[in-house]
Parts: sequence; C-alpha cells; structure tokens
Amino acid sequence: MQVAKWGNSLAVRLPAAVVEALGLKEGDQIEIHIAGERRFEVGRDSSRRRAIERLRKLRRPLPPGFSFVRDDANAR
Repeated sequence: MQVAKWGNSLAVRLPAAVVEALGLKEGDQIEIHIAGERRFEVGRDSSRRRAIERLRKLRRPLPPGFSFVRDDANAR
C-alpha cells in the first residue's frame, strides 16, 4: 500500500483483497487500530451497532392500551 496526500490529510488505498474480505463499498465507515509499532488493523466501523445495542438496553415495555397517533402528537 502507498500513502498519498489528499487535501491536508494522508490517505491509504485498501487492496482489493481487504475490500472484498470486509465487504466494503464506497461510503462505508471503517475503523483503523494500531496493532503494533508499524502495524495497523482495518475493520468495519462498529459504532453504529454499539449505539443500537445501547438503545435496545434502554427499551421499556409500553403501558397497556398505549397507542401513538402521529396527528395528535403533531397537533398545534
């Protein structure tokens, strides 16, 4: 891999084998972790999955007979 200048940042092109193994496409978010003094690991960004898991832990059952009517909620 080669490091290239991209605006004020540096960029690395991922080899096709890495893209294929991770099932990546343009626009996907990834995480890069330092794995050693001169090594790094690339993986899919899991922050969205972790956030959804945290929200699911907060989920509480609705009271019996509860109904949500969007028009009532947005009435002015």
